[in-house]
Amino acid sequence: MTKYPMTVHGAKLLCEELEKLKKHDRPNVIAAIAEARAHGDLKENAEYHAAREQQGFIEARIADIEGKLSHSQIIDISDMPNNGRVIFGSTVEIFNLEDESTITYQIVGEDEADIKKHKISVSSPVARALVGKEEGDIAVVTTPAGEVEYEISQVKYE
Repeated sequence: MTKYPMTVHGAKLLCEELEKLKKHDRPNVIAAIAEARAHGDLKENAEYHAAREQQGFIEARIADIEGKLSHSQIIDISDMPNNGRVIFGSTVEIFNLEDESTITYQIVGEDEADIKKHKISVSSPVARALVGKEEGDIAVVTTPAGEVEYEISQVKYE
């Protein structure tokens, strides 16, 4: 069975969403179904069908989150000594040697990736080029526009 890496923060967010779905959303949709049933004929009852559809979405999301959590390997790097090596969970500041721009990314699991928050998936081309390298190393990332070289400026374990 394959385990998928996940940060402590990512696991915490999934647990919070799961708790909200189970303790808040599920009871609310059950109440909505009961109320819609009280209106009579279920064949032409749009409220009933909408509530049942919502229930299906909620149950599917609960199953999805439970599956992700059961197949995850939660990795906490905050207690590890920082040796300057890029690993899963680390925050990396990289310098683009071509356009001289700097950007910071945290390398996270696939479900946690959010480019707007500067979190990239460990399986992304940039992360694959960075993992295993150390501060000062050059990482070459192959993009559709060609190869881009980045210098690793700083690695933080947070």
